[in-house]
Amino acid sequence: MTISGAVAQLLEIALALAGAPLLLGWVDQCRARLQNRRAPPLVQPYRVLRKLFNKESVVADSASALFRMAPYAKFGCMTLACAIVPTVSTDLPLATAADAIALVGLFALARTCLALAAMDIGTAFGGMGARRDMLIGFLAEPALLMTLFCVSLITHSTSLANMVETMNRRPFGLEPSLAFAGIAFTIVSLAENTRIPVDNPATHLELTMIHEALVLEYSGRHLAMLEWAASLKMFAYSCIGLALFFPWGIAEIDTPLAMITAVPVLAFKLAIGGVGLALIETISAKMRIFRVPEYLATAFLLAVIGLLVHQLLGA
Repeated sequence: MTISGAVAQLLEIALALAGAPLLLGWVDQCRARLQNRRAPPLVQPYRVLRKLFNKESVVADSASALFRMAPYAKFGCMTLACAIVPTVSTDLPLATAADAIALVGLFALARTCLALAAMDIGTAFGGMGARRDMLIGFLAEPALLMTLFCVSLITHSTSLANMVETMNRRPFGLEPSLAFAGIAFTIVSLAENTRIPVDNPATHLELTMIHEALVLEYSGRHLAMLEWAASLKMFAYSCIGLALFFPWGIAEIDTPLAMITAVPVLAFKLAIGGVGLALIETISAKMRIFRVPEYLATAFLLAVIGLLVHQLLGA
């Protein structure tokens, strides 16, 4: 492991931990402005985290150790996922330890821990939210894998660093296979991060909520870790999409200047992506939970079409 690689790895982790709540605040601010509402402060997620960390955690008497450890497990998985995804440099020591398939496994592990913790208390809302979240994961993860496989066939590698380097060196052009894969990834990203049209993160209606039902029994620092982990997950998915489909600006050489230049480029791309997400949530309506399988099946079908287009037409 080189010194530049260690610096790039620490920089990526620091950017993820500090920038994930900021990205969430930017999306909320853009959505409020698009809906002609008064926008919350950009640093509102940081204020919420500080308030929750200063509060005492209330845990039910029937809660086991799994309930207490789930927030830390999910936070650790999301932090590791952000460390694996190339955002400012492809020279990452952790990138060689896990590929795209292992990245999907990290998301599945975090989901399983939180679902088991939600059912651990024995409340009706926890079990309902766990079942809904596992249903979404059961349908979204195959579509995500197909999307990653589509890009891996083009780059002949499942390593995210190699995939980014290969995509960055390819001539600019719109390829049908990547277009299908990009649309499928966008659909999966909205579902995995419980955003509209799959779920409304601002609602607390018992019959419609998914993510809020999972964390309903948490409070204090445990809830802060879960909210921070949720923002890290959105940051990770955003960086995966940018790294695979818009890799320009990511440093490939071991120079501090290249990494420093990659930071504002990443911020610009995330800002554009945040506006796009807010626009999608503004013009879309939340669908019924029974329509979610059709929604995610469309993503899987688009990813498979992208695979077939590349295999049969080479485009």
